[in-house]
Amino acid sequence: MAGNTFGNLFKLTTFGESHGVAIGGIIDGCPSGLSINFEKIQYELSRRKPGQSSIVTQRREDDFVIFFSGIFNGITTGTPIGFFIYNRNQKSIDYEHIKSIYRPSHSDFTYDKKYGLRDYRGGGRYSARETVCRVVAGSIAKQLLKDIKIIAYVSSVEYFSLEKNYRYLNLNSIESNPVRCPDPDISSKMIDLIKKVRKSGDSVGGVISCVIKNVPIGLGEPIFNKLHAELASAMLSINAAKGFESGSGFSGSQKWGYNHNDIFNVDGNTKKNFSGGIQGGISNGIDIYFRVAFKPIATLMSTQRTIDKNENICLSKGKGRHDPCVLPRAVPIVESMAALVLADYWLYGKLTKLCI
Repeated sequence: MAGNTFGNLFKLTTFGESHGVAIGGIIDGCPSGLSINFEKIQYELSRRKPGQSSIVTQRREDDFVIFFSGIFNGITTGTPIGFFIYNRNQKSIDYEHIKSIYRPSHSDFTYDKKYGLRDYRGGGRYSARETVCRVVAGSIAKQLLKDIKIIAYVSSVEYFSLEKNYRYLNLNSIESNPVRCPDPDISSKMIDLIKKVRKSGDSVGGVISCVIKNVPIGLGEPIFNKLHAELASAMLSINAAKGFESGSGFSGSQKWGYNHNDIFNVDGNTKKNFSGGIQGGISNGIDIYFRVAFKPIATLMSTQRTIDKNENICLSKGKGRHDPCVLPRAVPIVESMAALVLADYWLYGKLTKLCI
């Protein structure tokens, strides 16, 4: 199976399944001499882990990461960093009833048709459980980038949406509520909606916004490796992600050029930043911001019509523990994937300067 590695210089390869013994990864290309803060890594994992609040899946995992190579006395050696995380709270019996059934809008169908078999326990390899590896690597990438600050938050759940620009939000309050929305009034409505959706056996989607501060000028390439294109690729690799827009995004298509252009101030900043910190595929030194749309998850606790592997019409209904809304736990995943992209470009910039 291809497609298990992300990155060019700072590379992450992941392995493992949702209900296997463990899930893990190999980070290649991390420079030597980086002092690793293990508490920061565990903090990021705690933001993603299941069972952290009443509005997410109640699967209980400590998500304690074990490193077995590439770090000596807390400092990276420059060799591949290997790590794994044990799966300790699987309930595979909850999936026995769907081992021959394709859940609507789920990867069950495409994986089975492509590979001729699938691990139906918790979604196997295509479970969002795999993203725990991205958070480990993303936390190390954040520590490598040091001064660059990556902040993601939930900006909408269904129709409840933040109208304020990120500049006018208290981004320090994101972790103050379980939905990770920096507005107390809107977050309360989001939480009530998610609880209502869970009780009805359904699911709901929304949008995560991300702001990246202190980005140096010059990250990204002008043609096929544009910075926003790589960010889009990274975000759309996350489970349930269905849309990406940077800067003004689709709303920019409704403006005239005179009103849309970012007029530079004498300090190089702009008032509107409709470019989202990237112009011509290259960072311009202003805040990068983008949004990622997530669909409602496919596994429902209510009955829907579907087909089985013999193409017979049947009924599907989920059992066990599932997120009614993926957004709260996806916030650290969005940050981690952004960090992996920036680490790649940051290393490339260091490399090209050394070669001149």
